Amino acid sequence: MVRAWSRGAAQPHSACLPGRFPVSRTTVPLRVPLDDSGLAHKQPAAAAGPAVPRPRTPSTPQGAPAMSSLGRTFQITPEEMREIHARLTPHFPPYLRAIEPNPHGWGLSFAFEPFTGREPEPCTPRSFYNDPQLSFSESNSETEYLLREKAGVVMSNLYEAAREKWKKAAYVADLRDVVKDAPHRWTRYVLASQELEEAYAYLRTSDAATEWPAAISRLVDAQDCVRAEASAFDERAADIADVHYRHLYAELTHIEALTRAGYPEAKDWHVGDGFGGHFTGGLTQKADHQIKEQEAHLSRVSRLAGLTA
Repeated sequence: MVRAWSRGAAQPHSACLPGRFPVSRTTVPLRVPLDDSGLAHKQPAAAAGPAVPRPRTPSTPQGAPAMSSLGRTFQITPEEMREIHARLTPHFPPYLRAIEPNPHGWGLSFAFEPFTGREPEPCTPRSFYNDPQLSFSESNSETEYLLREKAGVVMSNLYEAAREKWKKAAYVADLRDVVKDAPHRWTRYVLASQELEEAYAYLRTSDAATEWPAAISRLVDAQDCVRAEASAFDERAADIADVHYRHLYAELTHIEALTRAGYPEAKDWHVGDGFGGHFTGGLTQKADHQIKEQEAHLSRVSRLAGLTA
């Protein structure tokens, strides 16, 4: 007999289905571990995993007998497991590969076909709520009512696990659409930035004093080039930052997502921040700050050297 978190409690929700299937990394917490047979065995319970929200379901109609909730934990017998699996099978998504108890001792593992991120967001199908064998309001039997509650927990956990994987895939897919030639634009900026550093560093040499106006002119050209390349990169960075913002809850860092999209070199990029369609902190802003500091330094040098009135 398996004990699992109930749907009505504030703790994580879970339940278990019978059978031996391949394992995925997505798990749902159970109250006690499972052995090789898929049944609970007596070991001290560990801390529960992350909570999983449950779907909203129809309430008991007015005049119907009041049903007991599952309470803080609930138990599922092997017979109940088989019945739950049979009832839920018509509502399983086509991308579901397998379900099995987590081999590490807690909850269920769900295996899915790899998501592209271009599928509709996984959500519990309407057919589940309309199924007469699952709709809570269709039975006056407390035993039947509780069985359906347990089935609902399994369904909620399954689709929540699918959503978490889909959100990551959608994040990566959107990045692939907007990165485009950003790597090439970043390379051009890096080269321009190096030339600017060289032009600025040359002004500190004694040779620069013999050709000061020409050296300053080359510095200005390098500054203009850096700003142009920074602006060109920002055209891509603004779209990348917007994708980062829209996929804030995909549980991937920016670098992880860009790496999965095929751009591990993005760890060096200066992307800036996106927020509701607004873009700030881009590379152009950084270049402007650098140029302003250079010009302020040169103005002070010229004043102290008596080159300006």
